[in-house]
Amino acid sequence: MRALSWAYLAVAYAFVFLPVVVLVAFSFQDGRLPVPPFQGFTLDWYGRVLGERDLMEALVNSALVAAVSSLIALILGFLAAHALARVRLPGSVLMRGVLIAPMTVSYLIIALGLLTVFNQAGVRLSLWTAGVGHVVINLPLCFAITYAAMGDHQKNAERAARDLGAPEWKVLLLVSAPMLAAPLAAAFFLSVTFSWDEFIIAFLLTRFDVTLPVEIWSMLRSGISPATNAVGSLVFLVSVTLVVLLEVFVFRRVK
Repeated sequence: MRALSWAYLAVAYAFVFLPVVVLVAFSFQDGRLPVPPFQGFTLDWYGRVLGERDLMEALVNSALVAAVSSLIALILGFLAAHALARVRLPGSVLMRGVLIAPMTVSYLIIALGLLTVFNQAGVRLSLWTAGVGHVVINLPLCFAITYAAMGDHQKNAERAARDLGAPEWKVLLLVSAPMLAAPLAAAFFLSVTFSWDEFIIAFLLTRFDVTLPVEIWSMLRSGISPATNAVGSLVFLVSVTLVVLLEVFVFRRVK
């Protein structure tokens, strides 16, 4: 039975990670096309990618959009979760459902809706409009994680701070937020990961300044090459690094 379990686990991991392994392996291909047979090892493609000005600008744009949009989504999600967890309002169940609803909607639908709104409002497409889209898709995640972590022990500490004369903003900043540091960090890192990898919203809501996934798509239009594999490997490396940091500095401390 144990052998069967290990075999099932090996098959599952192979199914998930085999495409990634192939992508990374052929990013070191010493040839013009990332296809078998493997023709030799080289780092030239990584050198070309890191020397490409457009790619580096797109990488910086992705990091900027991911960090800013995730921070905004985290703040809004935390405030919404705190309000709905601490104050009993008519229709609070409906409010929670509306806040979480974007998680069930296709990114394409969200992007098309925002594109229509921006066009009607005369807003010029840019990294900021893409950032708005990423806030829309990440705010429900931040809200759900924060709301699920709120308990009675935080409520008692907040009540004690108010009794001692602390204003509401100090209660939120100095009591509520520190007690929820782990789930807030988890929500932020996950939002950064999703924003970093997101393509559809970034593609439809930007024009000249683009994010890294959009730049990769532009490269693919001219055909596949080990350079596109190298860029994909770098994107995967950043995503994995964020998840590892989340595990080491957040989840392990919680345990």
